[in-house]
Amino acid sequence: MEWQQLEYFRTVAQIQHVTQAAKKLSISQPALSRAIARLEEELGVPLFDRQGRSVQLNAYGKIFLDRVQQALVQIEEGKKEIRDRIDPDQGVISLAFLHTFGTNFIPEILGEYRRINPYVRFQLTQNSFSYLLQQLESGEVDLCMISPKVDKKGIRWESLMTEELYLVVPQGHRLSDRDQVSLEEVAGDSFISLKEGFGLRTITDQLCEQAGFLPDITFEGEEVTTIAGLVSAGLGVSVMPVVKGIDFENTVLIPVSTPICRREIGMAWMENRYMSPVVHRFKEFVLDFFRN
Repeated sequence: MEWQQLEYFRTVAQIQHVTQAAKKLSISQPALSRAIARLEEELGVPLFDRQGRSVQLNAYGKIFLDRVQQALVQIEEGKKEIRDRIDPDQGVISLAFLHTFGTNFIPEILGEYRRINPYVRFQLTQNSFSYLLQQLESGEVDLCMISPKVDKKGIRWESLMTEELYLVVPQGHRLSDRDQVSLEEVAGDSFISLKEGFGLRTITDQLCEQAGFLPDITFEGEEVTTIAGLVSAGLGVSVMPVVKGIDFENTVLIPVSTPICRREIGMAWMENRYMSPVVHRFKEFVLDFFRN
């Protein structure tokens, strides 16, 4: 059963005349008659009572017409929804990003883009690095802003910016009055970090490895606000960027001299997957935003 057959059936049912219906549909009358006959054969019942070229729905036809009209309305709404979604001026963009980006540059980017594209809508997702990659690969999101760099077949990743990471210690810590430190100086301290699977946790583990030690992680969380709060309570140290909106009261952020503590932030998308015009336009806007 094809969508076109349903449209033909509905038109004949409305006009109740095969020749006139064929004219309206811009097809030949024999072609229309064959299409209706195939539909009836597939259903196993006649749908019309025929009187020459005039036809009238029978009981089966009335039942089927009700369902066909509902189905065609749903199809048209689906087509419209797709058109609206990909419309570069008022479509929908599904954007995913790490928790630490939510107060830093994401609001600035979205604010600037909405200023010039006021009818575009965004569906926003925040989660861990590994979970966001799963959503990207499954097609649940269009674009991901994540760190560290993604090196995976099928995923394109473009660098946007680098961000300095600091050693965060509680006030009164033995290193709190230093202008800078080497990360190996806290090899014996308790670390507070995000859980495994979060991008910042991966970077922290890599930096500690470069400094020659395995961090003693005594607390793991899912929010940077929790991490900052635990550090301020004197429960350990952490490696974090400056995050707007996070209360760093009772803590000290110290630049790290060795190893170089930075993270590279980029945007990822699926390389060989269809990208709608609205998503493509936003992607190019973001790339230009950081280039400039």
